[in-house]
Amino acid sequence: MAAPRDDMFSFCTDAGKVASGVEVRFIDNIKGKGLFAKRSIKKGDSIFIERPLVSSQFLWNSLYKYKACEFCLRALETAEENARRLSGNPGLALPHPELCQVRPELHQACPQCQVQYCSSECRQAAADQYHRALCLGPSQEDPDHPINKLKDAWRSVHYPPETSSIMLMAKMVAAVKQAKDKSQWQKLFSHFCSRTANEEEEIAHKLLGDKFRGQLSLLHSLFTEALYDDHLSRWFVPEGFRSLFALVGTNGQGIGTSSLSQWVHACDALELPGQQREQLDSFIDQLYKDIEKETGDFLNCEGSGLFLLQSSCNHSCVPNAEASFPDNNFLLHLCALCDISPGEEICISYLDCCQRDRSRHSRHKILRENYLFTCSCPKCVSQMDELDVTSDEEEEEEEGEAEGETEGDEMEDEMTDV
Repeated sequence: MAAPRDDMFSFCTDAGKVASGVEVRFIDNIKGKGLFAKRSIKKGDSIFIERPLVSSQFLWNSLYKYKACEFCLRALETAEENARRLSGNPGLALPHPELCQVRPELHQACPQCQVQYCSSECRQAAADQYHRALCLGPSQEDPDHPINKLKDAWRSVHYPPETSSIMLMAKMVAAVKQAKDKSQWQKLFSHFCSRTANEEEEIAHKLLGDKFRGQLSLLHSLFTEALYDDHLSRWFVPEGFRSLFALVGTNGQGIGTSSLSQWVHACDALELPGQQREQLDSFIDQLYKDIEKETGDFLNCEGSGLFLLQSSCNHSCVPNAEASFPDNNFLLHLCALCDISPGEEICISYLDCCQRDRSRHSRHKILRENYLFTCSCPKCVSQMDELDVTSDEEEEEEEGEAEGETEGDEMEDEMTDV
Protein backbone atom coordinates (compact mmCIF):
# COMPACT_ATOMS: atom_id res chain seq x y z
CA MET A 1 0.00 0.00 0.00
CA ALA A 2 1.36 3.41 -0.91
CA ALA A 3 2.11 5.73 1.96
CA PRO A 4 -0.89 7.93 2.60
CA ARG A 5 -0.96 11.68 2.12
CA ASP A 6 0.30 13.70 5.06
CA ASP A 7 -2.93 15.40 6.14
CA MET A 8 -5.56 14.93 8.84
CA PHE A 9 -8.21 13.65 6.40
CA SER A 10 -6.15 11.03 4.58
CA PHE A 11 -7.75 8.04 6.32
CA CYS A 12 -11.36 9.24 6.01
CA THR A 13 -13.90 7.80 3.61
CA ASP A 14 -14.64 10.54 1.02
CA ALA A 15 -11.89 12.77 2.43
CA GLY A 16 -12.77 15.73 0.19
CA LYS A 17 -16.36 15.85 1.44
CA VAL A 18 -15.22 15.55 5.08
CA ALA A 19 -12.70 18.38 4.63
CA SER A 20 -15.44 20.64 3.27
CA GLY A 21 -17.54 20.09 6.39
CA VAL A 22 -15.03 20.22 9.27
CA GLU A 23 -11.63 21.69 9.98
CA VAL A 24 -8.87 21.21 12.53
CA ARG A 25 -7.83 24.40 14.32
CA PHE A 26 -5.22 25.21 16.93
CA ILE A 27 -7.01 26.46 20.07
CA ASP A 28 -4.33 27.25 22.65
CA ASN A 29 -1.27 25.74 24.32
CA ILE A 30 -3.41 23.92 26.89
CA LYS A 31 -6.08 22.31 24.70
CA GLY A 32 -3.92 22.13 21.59
CA LYS A 33 -5.96 21.51 18.45
CA GLY A 34 -9.69 20.89 18.08
CA LEU A 35 -12.21 19.86 15.43
CA PHE A 36 -14.72 22.50 14.28
CA ALA A 37 -17.78 22.48 12.03
CA LYS A 38 -17.60 24.47 8.79
CA ARG A 39 -21.27 23.90 7.98
CA SER A 40 -24.50 23.13 9.82
CA ILE A 41 -24.64 19.52 11.03
CA LYS A 42 -27.98 17.98 12.01
CA LYS A 43 -28.56 15.60 14.91
CA GLY A 44 -27.89 12.05 13.73
CA ASP A 45 -25.74 13.11 10.76
CA SER A 46 -22.54 11.21 10.05
CA ILE A 47 -19.69 13.72 10.44
CA PHE A 48 -17.04 11.37 9.09
CA ILE A 49 -16.05 7.72 8.74
CA GLU A 50 -12.38 6.98 9.38
CA ARG A 51 -10.08 3.98 9.40
CA PRO A 52 -7.12 3.87 11.78
CA LEU A 53 -3.47 4.27 10.88
CA VAL A 54 -2.90 1.08 12.85
CA SER A 55 -5.10 -1.07 15.07
CA SER A 56 -4.64 -4.19 17.14
CA GLN A 57 -6.80 -6.64 19.04
CA PHE A 58 -6.13 -6.76 22.77
CA LEU A 59 -3.87 -9.67 23.68
CA TRP A 60 -5.98 -11.22 26.46
CA ASN A 61 -9.08 -10.81 24.29
CA SER A 62 -7.37 -12.80 21.53
CA LEU A 63 -6.11 -15.45 23.94
CA TYR A 64 -9.63 -16.01 25.24
CA LYS A 65 -10.74 -17.03 21.73
CA TYR A 66 -12.45 -13.82 20.67
CA LYS A 67 -11.70 -14.33 16.98
CA ALA A 68 -11.16 -11.16 14.96
CA CYS A 69 -9.60 -10.27 11.61
CA GLU A 70 -5.98 -9.37 12.28
CA PHE A 71 -6.27 -6.30 10.06
CA CYS A 72 -9.76 -4.78 10.45
CA LEU A 73 -10.84 -6.48 13.73
CA ARG A 74 -14.06 -7.77 12.13
CA ALA A 75 -15.51 -10.57 14.28
CA LEU A 76 -14.84 -13.90 12.53
CA GLU A 77 -17.27 -16.12 14.45
CA THR A 78 -20.79 -16.36 13.07
CA ALA A 79 -23.46 -14.95 15.38
CA GLU A 80 -24.50 -18.49 16.28
CA GLU A 81 -20.92 -19.60 17.03
CA ASN A 82 -20.44 -16.47 19.10
CA ALA A 83 -23.67 -17.02 21.06
CA ARG A 84 -22.81 -20.67 21.71
CA ARG A 85 -19.38 -19.84 23.10
CA LEU A 86 -20.51 -16.89 25.22
CA SER A 87 -23.53 -18.72 26.66
CA GLY A 88 -21.72 -22.02 27.20
CA ASN A 89 -24.47 -23.78 25.21
CA PRO A 90 -22.91 -25.70 22.27
CA GLY A 91 -26.33 -26.79 20.96
CA LEU A 92 -27.84 -23.31 20.77
CA ALA A 93 -29.58 -22.46 17.49
CA LEU A 94 -30.32 -18.84 16.63
CA PRO A 95 -33.52 -17.95 14.79
CA HIS A 96 -33.10 -16.00 11.55
CA PRO A 97 -29.49 -17.16 10.93
CA GLU A 98 -29.65 -15.51 7.52
CA LEU A 99 -29.29 -12.14 9.28
CA CYS A 100 -25.70 -12.94 10.29
CA GLN A 101 -23.31 -10.96 8.10
CA VAL A 102 -20.18 -13.04 8.75
CA ARG A 103 -19.01 -14.91 5.65
CA PRO A 104 -16.60 -17.73 6.69
CA GLU A 105 -16.13 -18.78 3.05
CA LEU A 106 -14.27 -15.50 2.46
CA HIS A 107 -11.87 -15.87 5.39
CA GLN A 108 -8.18 -16.31 4.62
CA ALA A 109 -5.05 -17.05 6.62
CA CYS A 110 -1.50 -15.81 6.20
CA PRO A 111 0.17 -18.76 4.44
CA GLN A 112 3.28 -18.39 6.61
CA CYS A 113 1.94 -17.88 10.18
CA GLN A 114 -1.77 -18.78 9.77
CA VAL A 115 -3.01 -15.50 11.30
CA GLN A 116 -6.66 -15.10 10.26
CA TYR A 117 -8.26 -12.41 8.06
CA CYS A 118 -11.87 -11.81 7.06
CA SER A 119 -11.01 -11.47 3.36
CA SER A 120 -8.24 -11.57 0.79
CA GLU A 121 -8.34 -7.76 0.72
CA CYS A 122 -7.56 -7.52 4.44
CA ARG A 123 -4.80 -10.13 4.18
CA GLN A 124 -3.17 -8.19 1.35
CA ALA A 125 -3.60 -4.82 3.07
CA ALA A 126 -1.96 -6.13 6.23
CA ALA A 127 0.92 -7.64 4.25
CA ASP A 128 1.45 -4.39 2.35
CA GLN A 129 1.34 -2.17 5.43
CA TYR A 130 3.02 -4.02 8.33
CA HIS A 131 2.57 -7.80 8.47
CA ARG A 132 5.69 -8.77 6.53
CA ALA A 133 7.74 -7.18 9.31
CA LEU A 134 5.76 -8.93 12.05
CA CYS A 135 5.00 -12.34 10.52
CA LEU A 136 6.43 -15.10 12.71
CA GLY A 137 6.06 -17.84 10.10
CA PRO A 138 6.55 -21.29 11.64
CA SER A 139 7.58 -19.62 14.93
CA GLN A 140 4.02 -18.37 15.53
CA GLU A 141 3.63 -20.66 18.57
CA ASP A 142 7.28 -20.52 19.71
CA PRO A 143 7.30 -18.97 23.23
CA ASP A 144 10.95 -18.00 22.81
CA HIS A 145 10.41 -15.85 19.72
CA PRO A 146 11.11 -12.20 20.69
CA ILE A 147 7.64 -10.99 19.63
CA ASN A 148 5.93 -13.77 21.62
CA LYS A 149 8.09 -12.92 24.63
CA LEU A 150 6.98 -9.28 24.26
CA LYS A 151 3.30 -10.33 24.09
CA ASP A 152 3.63 -12.55 27.17
CA ALA A 153 5.37 -9.77 29.11
CA TRP A 154 2.54 -7.36 28.22
CA ARG A 155 -0.13 -9.84 29.32
CA SER A 156 1.68 -10.30 32.62
CA VAL A 157 1.35 -6.58 33.47
CA HIS A 158 -1.90 -5.53 31.74
CA TYR A 159 -4.98 -7.51 32.71
CA PRO A 160 -8.61 -7.18 31.60
CA PRO A 161 -10.43 -4.88 31.31
CA GLU A 162 -7.76 -4.01 28.74
CA THR A 163 -7.22 -0.44 27.54
CA SER A 164 -4.20 -0.77 25.26
CA SER A 165 -1.79 -3.19 23.61
CA ILE A 166 1.96 -3.25 23.09
CA MET A 167 1.19 -4.59 19.61
CA LEU A 168 -0.25 -1.21 18.59
CA MET A 169 3.27 0.16 19.12
CA ALA A 170 4.74 -2.84 17.29
CA LYS A 171 2.53 -2.14 14.26
CA MET A 172 3.63 1.51 14.26
CA VAL A 173 7.24 0.36 14.02
CA ALA A 174 6.41 -2.27 11.38
CA ALA A 175 4.49 0.24 9.24
CA VAL A 176 7.49 2.57 9.15
CA LYS A 177 9.85 -0.35 8.50
CA GLN A 178 7.87 -1.46 5.44
CA ALA A 179 7.10 2.02 4.07
CA LYS A 180 8.95 3.26 1.00
CA ASP A 181 8.65 6.81 2.34
CA LYS A 182 9.44 6.29 6.03
CA SER A 183 9.42 10.00 6.85
CA GLN A 184 5.82 10.34 5.68
CA TRP A 185 4.59 7.69 8.13
CA GLN A 186 6.62 9.27 10.91
CA LYS A 187 4.96 12.61 10.13
CA LEU A 188 1.55 10.98 10.36
CA PHE A 189 2.33 9.62 13.82
CA SER A 190 3.71 13.02 14.86
CA HIS A 191 0.20 14.51 14.47
CA PHE A 192 -0.79 12.83 17.72
CA CYS A 193 -0.39 14.98 20.80
CA SER A 194 2.93 15.02 22.61
CA ARG A 195 3.43 15.18 26.36
CA THR A 196 6.05 16.44 28.79
CA ALA A 197 8.41 13.90 30.32
CA ASN A 198 6.54 13.98 33.64
CA GLU A 199 3.18 13.49 31.92
CA GLU A 200 4.56 10.58 29.88
CA GLU A 201 5.77 8.98 33.10
CA GLU A 202 2.28 9.38 34.63
CA ILE A 203 0.57 7.83 31.59
CA ALA A 204 2.98 4.90 31.53
CA HIS A 205 2.39 4.23 35.22
CA LYS A 206 -1.36 4.48 34.73
CA LEU A 207 -1.27 1.89 31.93
CA LEU A 208 0.84 -0.49 33.99
CA GLY A 209 -0.62 0.22 37.44
CA ASP A 210 1.26 0.64 40.71
CA LYS A 211 1.99 -3.07 40.94
CA PHE A 212 3.88 -3.19 37.62
CA ARG A 213 5.29 0.31 37.12
CA GLY A 214 8.81 -1.09 37.43
CA GLN A 215 8.23 -3.29 34.36
CA LEU A 216 8.55 -0.50 31.80
CA SER A 217 12.26 -1.17 31.43
CA LEU A 218 11.57 -4.88 30.78
CA LEU A 219 9.03 -4.04 28.09
CA HIS A 220 11.51 -1.58 26.56
CA SER A 221 14.19 -4.25 26.45
CA LEU A 222 11.92 -6.87 24.85
CA PHE A 223 10.47 -4.30 22.42
CA THR A 224 13.98 -3.38 21.29
CA GLU A 225 15.03 -7.03 20.93
CA ALA A 226 11.96 -7.83 18.83
CA LEU A 227 11.68 -4.77 16.60
CA TYR A 228 14.77 -2.51 16.57
CA ASP A 229 15.25 -0.48 13.40
CA ASP A 230 17.97 2.08 12.65
CA HIS A 231 15.48 4.46 11.00
CA LEU A 232 13.54 4.60 14.28
CA SER A 233 16.41 4.61 16.75
CA ARG A 234 14.82 7.50 18.67
CA TRP A 235 11.82 5.26 19.50
CA PHE A 236 14.09 2.65 21.04
CA VAL A 237 16.01 4.76 23.56
CA PRO A 238 14.27 4.75 26.99
CA GLU A 239 12.88 8.29 26.59
CA GLY A 240 11.59 7.61 23.08
CA PHE A 241 9.97 4.33 24.12
CA ARG A 242 8.22 6.09 27.00
CA SER A 243 6.97 8.74 24.55
CA LEU A 244 5.63 6.04 22.23
CA PHE A 245 4.00 4.35 25.21
CA ALA A 246 2.35 7.63 26.25
CA LEU A 247 1.20 8.35 22.68
CA VAL A 248 -0.64 5.03 22.51
CA GLY A 249 -1.97 5.39 26.05
CA THR A 250 -3.38 8.87 25.37
CA ASN A 251 -4.63 8.51 21.80
CA GLY A 252 -5.62 4.86 21.50
CA GLN A 253 -9.35 4.65 20.71
CA GLY A 254 -11.12 1.52 21.90
CA ILE A 255 -12.69 -0.64 19.17
CA GLY A 256 -15.39 -3.25 19.78
CA THR A 257 -16.84 -5.65 17.21
CA SER A 258 -19.47 -8.37 17.58
CA SER A 259 -21.26 -10.57 15.07
CA LEU A 260 -23.90 -11.33 17.72
CA SER A 261 -24.58 -7.64 18.31
CA GLN A 262 -24.97 -7.10 14.56
CA TRP A 263 -27.42 -10.02 14.39
CA VAL A 264 -29.44 -8.56 17.29
CA HIS A 265 -29.64 -5.16 15.57
CA ALA A 266 -30.78 -6.88 12.37
CA CYS A 267 -33.45 -8.75 14.36
CA ASP A 268 -34.63 -5.47 15.90
CA ALA A 269 -35.16 -4.09 12.40
CA LEU A 270 -37.37 -7.01 11.30
CA GLU A 271 -41.05 -6.28 10.75
CA LEU A 272 -42.83 -9.15 12.50
CA PRO A 273 -46.36 -9.88 13.71
CA GLY A 274 -46.88 -9.05 17.39
CA GLN A 275 -46.56 -12.58 18.79
CA GLN A 276 -43.45 -13.40 16.73
CA ARG A 277 -41.88 -10.11 17.84
CA GLU A 278 -42.53 -10.95 21.49
CA GLN A 279 -41.08 -14.44 21.08
CA LEU A 280 -37.93 -13.12 19.38
CA ASP A 281 -37.43 -10.36 21.96
CA SER A 282 -37.93 -12.89 24.77
CA PHE A 283 -35.36 -15.23 23.18
CA ILE A 284 -32.79 -12.43 22.89
CA ASP A 285 -33.42 -11.24 26.47
CA GLN A 286 -32.90 -14.77 27.80
CA LEU A 287 -29.80 -15.22 25.66
CA TYR A 288 -28.18 -12.13 27.16
CA LYS A 289 -29.08 -13.32 30.66
CA ASP A 290 -27.41 -16.67 29.93
CA ILE A 291 -24.36 -14.91 28.51
CA GLU A 292 -24.09 -12.61 31.53
CA LYS A 293 -24.22 -15.62 33.85
CA GLU A 294 -21.62 -17.56 31.84
CA THR A 295 -19.27 -14.83 30.56
CA GLY A 296 -19.98 -11.58 32.38
CA ASP A 297 -19.31 -8.28 30.64
CA PHE A 298 -16.72 -9.45 28.11
CA LEU A 299 -18.90 -9.83 25.01
CA ASN A 300 -16.97 -8.28 22.13
CA CYS A 301 -13.81 -8.66 20.14
CA GLU A 302 -11.90 -5.72 21.59
CA GLY A 303 -8.86 -3.73 20.57
CA SER A 304 -7.68 -0.20 19.97
CA GLY A 305 -6.53 1.96 17.10
CA LEU A 306 -4.94 5.31 16.30
CA PHE A 307 -7.38 7.52 14.36
CA LEU A 308 -5.87 10.65 12.88
CA LEU A 309 -8.86 12.99 12.56
CA GLN A 310 -10.74 11.60 15.58
CA SER A 311 -7.68 12.29 17.74
CA SER A 312 -8.28 16.02 17.22
CA CYS A 313 -11.66 15.82 18.99
CA ASN A 314 -11.49 17.28 22.48
CA HIS A 315 -13.51 16.12 25.48
CA SER A 316 -16.72 17.57 26.86
CA CYS A 317 -18.91 16.24 29.66
CA VAL A 318 -21.82 17.27 27.41
CA PRO A 319 -20.57 15.95 24.05
CA ASN A 320 -22.22 16.89 20.76
CA ALA A 321 -20.81 13.86 18.91
CA GLU A 322 -19.96 10.23 19.61
CA ALA A 323 -17.90 7.50 17.96
CA SER A 324 -19.23 4.03 17.18
CA PHE A 325 -18.31 0.95 15.11
CA PRO A 326 -21.55 -0.16 13.42
CA ASP A 327 -19.85 -2.02 10.55
CA ASN A 328 -18.42 -4.77 12.79
CA ASN A 329 -14.89 -3.69 11.88
CA PHE A 330 -12.38 -0.92 12.63
CA LEU A 331 -14.22 1.83 10.70
CA LEU A 332 -15.02 4.61 13.16
CA HIS A 333 -18.26 6.53 12.55
CA LEU A 334 -18.47 9.94 14.23
CA CYS A 335 -22.11 11.05 14.44
CA ALA A 336 -23.77 14.19 15.79
CA LEU A 337 -25.72 13.86 19.05
CA CYS A 338 -27.42 17.23 18.49
CA ASP A 339 -27.50 20.03 15.93
CA ILE A 340 -24.05 21.63 15.50
CA SER A 341 -23.64 25.15 14.13
CA PRO A 342 -20.88 26.39 11.80
CA GLY A 343 -17.85 27.41 13.87
CA GLU A 344 -18.87 25.24 16.84
CA GLU A 345 -16.31 22.82 18.25
CA ILE A 346 -17.13 19.14 17.80
CA CYS A 347 -16.49 17.34 21.08
CA ILE A 348 -16.75 13.73 22.19
CA SER A 349 -16.69 12.41 25.74
CA TYR A 350 -13.76 10.48 27.14
CA LEU A 351 -16.12 9.32 29.92
CA ASP A 352 -18.89 6.75 29.67
CA CYS A 353 -22.52 7.59 30.45
CA CYS A 354 -22.29 6.58 34.11
CA GLN A 355 -19.10 8.58 34.65
CA ARG A 356 -20.65 11.67 33.06
CA ASP A 357 -23.45 11.54 35.65
CA ARG A 358 -20.99 11.77 38.54
CA SER A 359 -20.09 14.95 40.42
CA ARG A 360 -17.77 17.52 38.85
CA HIS A 361 -15.07 16.56 41.36
CA SER A 362 -15.35 12.88 40.42
CA ARG A 363 -15.27 13.60 36.68
CA HIS A 364 -12.20 15.79 37.08
CA LYS A 365 -10.47 13.09 39.11
CA ILE A 366 -11.03 10.47 36.39
CA LEU A 367 -9.93 12.82 33.61
CA ARG A 368 -6.84 13.96 35.49
CA GLU A 369 -5.75 10.42 36.30
CA ASN A 370 -6.33 9.06 32.80
CA TYR A 371 -5.81 12.02 30.45
CA LEU A 372 -3.89 14.59 32.54
CA PHE A 373 -6.15 17.61 32.02
CA THR A 374 -8.81 19.59 33.86
CA CYS A 375 -12.09 19.89 31.98
CA SER A 376 -13.56 23.36 31.40
CA CYS A 377 -16.62 22.36 29.36
CA PRO A 378 -19.95 24.21 29.89
CA LYS A 379 -21.16 21.58 32.38
CA CYS A 380 -18.01 21.82 34.49
CA VAL A 381 -18.03 25.64 34.38
CA SER A 382 -21.69 25.73 35.47
CA GLN A 383 -20.84 23.47 38.44
CA MET A 384 -17.79 25.42 39.60
CA ASP A 385 -19.52 26.53 42.82
CA GLU A 386 -20.31 22.98 43.87
CA LEU A 387 -18.37 21.53 46.78
CA ASP A 388 -15.50 19.22 45.84
CA VAL A 389 -17.42 16.14 46.86
CA THR A 390 -16.88 12.64 45.60
CA SER A 391 -19.74 10.74 44.03
CA ASP A 392 -21.19 7.90 46.05
CA GLU A 393 -20.22 5.46 43.32
CA GLU A 394 -16.59 6.53 43.48
CA GLU A 395 -16.50 6.26 47.25
CA GLU A 396 -17.71 2.69 46.91
CA GLU A 397 -15.02 2.02 44.31
CA GLU A 398 -12.29 3.41 46.55
CA GLU A 399 -13.52 1.30 49.45
CA GLY A 400 -13.25 -1.74 47.20
CA GLU A 401 -9.72 -1.02 45.98
CA ALA A 402 -8.15 -3.32 48.55
CA GLU A 403 -10.54 -6.07 47.49
CA GLY A 404 -9.74 -5.29 43.86
CA GLU A 405 -6.04 -5.92 44.41
CA THR A 406 -6.85 -9.35 45.81
CA GLU A 407 -9.19 -10.05 42.90
CA GLY A 408 -6.43 -8.99 40.49
CA ASP A 409 -4.13 -11.59 42.00
CA GLU A 410 -6.87 -14.20 41.66
CA MET A 411 -7.42 -13.18 38.03
CA GLU A 412 -3.70 -13.61 37.39
CA ASP A 413 -3.90 -17.16 38.70
CA GLU A 414 -7.00 -17.92 36.59
CA MET A 415 -5.45 -16.52 33.43
CA THR A 416 -2.40 -18.74 33.66
CA ASP A 417 -4.79 -21.67 33.11
CA VAL A 418 -5.98 -20.43 29.70
